[in-house]
Amino acid sequence: MKSYCKNSRAVFLSMLTLLCLFGKLAWAQQNKVTAYYPSRDEMLKNYSHASLTDSAVKGTVFKATVSPVWKPDGKGFIYRNIISKDSLAQYVYINAEQGTRQPAFDNEKLASALGKVTGSAVSKDRLVLYDLKWEADGAGLQFKYKNNFYTANLINYTVAKTSSWANNQQPYRWRRRDSISPDKKWVAFIKDFNVHVRPVNGGVPVKLTTAGTKEKPFGELQWAPNGHYLTGYHTDPREIKKVYHILTSLPNTTRGELRSQEYAQPGDEFTAYEMYTFNMVTLTGQKVQEEKIDFLGIPTQNWESDGRHFIYEKADRGHQRYRIIEVDAQTGTARTLIEEKTNTFIYEQRIYMKHLPATNEIIWSSEKNGWRHLYLVDTKAGKIKNAITSGNWVVRSIDSIDAVKREVWFTASGMNKVEDPYFVHYYRIGFNGKNLVSLTPAAGNHQVTFSPNKKYFTDTYSTINTAPITELRFTQTGKKIMDLEQADISKLMATGIKLPEVFIAKARDGVTDCWGILCRPSTFDVQKSYPVIEYIYAGPQDSFVPKSFRAWSEMQSIAELGFMVVMLDGMGTANRSKAFHDVCWKNLADAGLPDRILWIKALAKKYSYLDTTRVGIFGTSAGGQNSTGALLFHPEFYNCAVSACGCHDNRVDKQWWNEQWMGYPVGPHYAEQSNVTNAHKLKGHLLLIVGEADTNVPPESTYRVVDALIKANKDFDLLTVPGMGHSDGGPYGRRKLRDFFVKHLMLIDPPNRNL
Repeated sequence: MKSYCKNSRAVFLSMLTLLCLFGKLAWAQQNKVTAYYPSRDEMLKNYSHASLTDSAVKGTVFKATVSPVWKPDGKGFIYRNIISKDSLAQYVYINAEQGTRQPAFDNEKLASALGKVTGSAVSKDRLVLYDLKWEADGAGLQFKYKNNFYTANLINYTVAKTSSWANNQQPYRWRRRDSISPDKKWVAFIKDFNVHVRPVNGGVPVKLTTAGTKEKPFGELQWAPNGHYLTGYHTDPREIKKVYHILTSLPNTTRGELRSQEYAQPGDEFTAYEMYTFNMVTLTGQKVQEEKIDFLGIPTQNWESDGRHFIYEKADRGHQRYRIIEVDAQTGTARTLIEEKTNTFIYEQRIYMKHLPATNEIIWSSEKNGWRHLYLVDTKAGKIKNAITSGNWVVRSIDSIDAVKREVWFTASGMNKVEDPYFVHYYRIGFNGKNLVSLTPAAGNHQVTFSPNKKYFTDTYSTINTAPITELRFTQTGKKIMDLEQADISKLMATGIKLPEVFIAKARDGVTDCWGILCRPSTFDVQKSYPVIEYIYAGPQDSFVPKSFRAWSEMQSIAELGFMVVMLDGMGTANRSKAFHDVCWKNLADAGLPDRILWIKALAKKYSYLDTTRVGIFGTSAGGQNSTGALLFHPEFYNCAVSACGCHDNRVDKQWWNEQWMGYPVGPHYAEQSNVTNAHKLKGHLLLIVGEADTNVPPESTYRVVDALIKANKDFDLLTVPGMGHSDGGPYGRRKLRDFFVKHLMLIDPPNRNL
């Protein structure tokens, strides 16, 4: 009976295998494709073709970038066009008031004058000037030519050598520990770890605090704008621990050199600050009646028009509570104007807060209704007056606030429902949420530059596969004044290169669209199926699929070897709804990979020339973590990965970034999602790349994965680059990446470059 069952099972498995084989053959016959496995000679030709294509596409797109240099009066601007591959330059002056264009200057006269100063001939046709800047009178033009700076008078064409005007800027000054009050009456300073003041014109110093010690000193003094109040902080310092790396190959040395840097990791303690206010009339002080500031450091103080109150922002560690707090400097009392709480995270770096003291208002951004929008807050009442923006779309950035006209100038994505929801458009709206004006109506991803007086703006827009167009428009109405340039990509297209295709597929929820791009080889055959390589970066801080036109990319260069190369933004990344973003919360190992797999499968269903039985993935930094994670958590789909300088363990990486998404305190989920902890699950082929001098993600993050792989007796490849910082490995690393995918997806040994 057992023998009969065993034989029956064997027959069943054989039949099942034959059915699967016939199924694959039927699918291949129906789709009329054969798997692309080039011969070695063909593969060597692919390498040569890719290299030649990289060279051929350089310098083939013209008039794609208009970088206006506005005159100080805002009436016109100059810009440069490169109009040929050998750097033929054209300089254009636009009179915005009249809507006319003309040559910016006489190239021959300027080249001649410049040649006299430099002592060498200057070509009038290849007059490539950098860092253009108008002088205050609008008649002189400053520029950089080669390695020196010059000023040219465009009336009489005289040129003079000058120093870099950048060097004339005032350097940034750190907040001083002692300072003179704005009303010039007092000098505040720290002595013996406590706050003191003395009259500017001399007199006996007054000690305002006594609790300061060496271990817990006072510091960070700041004045009220009227000089009537002073603020300071009683600090409880915490040492920032260090991480280390060794530079092994410094020139003229025979020993490695140990380097260290302060580097806070998740769970490390923060310095805490207790806020104090001091009255310069009574020369008394008191602790502000509010919680210690033990996260994100000293806040900015925004003083109200009465000179007595100020507001500041406070985020709690763990990123789940945010407040705007008002302090009465005279009494030390505090009240919360705005409080926001969430069960996931608040993205503090994306919060916008603009204080308008003249009207006792704040403009504040929040995702409290599921999308990032702007709100008008009444600081006296301590409540929201009204929503400025609303809808199922995202405010991306705030360009400026016009407090007189009571208008907000901002960028947004997703308002135009028929477009890519990531496209950036520019808008203006009233504080009351009315009179919305779209400044950039054309479909595409926009980049705007306003004139100094904001009367005009230039608008350059494109998509990943349509050439840039630049226009000049009126700011008040958005009406077009004139066309400036339309990029010429004819020479690029003559190389035979194929522009990326945008593709949309549903995410894991079956409802949400995920957007991505496909790069094909210029020589691909629809009758063959090609391996797929995904470029991944799933850092939740942003979205990453390019939206504007570009002539060349690393993705396209890799595709020319015979791969279908894709990139998409899965759930858990930014610039969509709060729900879309929340997928990353305490869940960085997810990396949107379920969405990515569905997206690639949907693409392969549309195009039979994608072979989803051969899928590679690569990425750098967070992408390094994501690509290794793809092999560990989804070995059924991904076959091989190249991971550069990955933050493989979120306990090892930087504090501010990882606690933002993984939360605080550091719980078991940190270890559960670590590539180090899960290294023993490796089934596919893995190449790890790390720079020994990485100061962004400690090299030990990669080395700990290496250690775990060795202990699990796993096969893998490792490339350590001496002296390299946070990088994909540079030219050598990128070459090794290509060779790795050729070997494991094409089953061809890469070229032997040692011969």
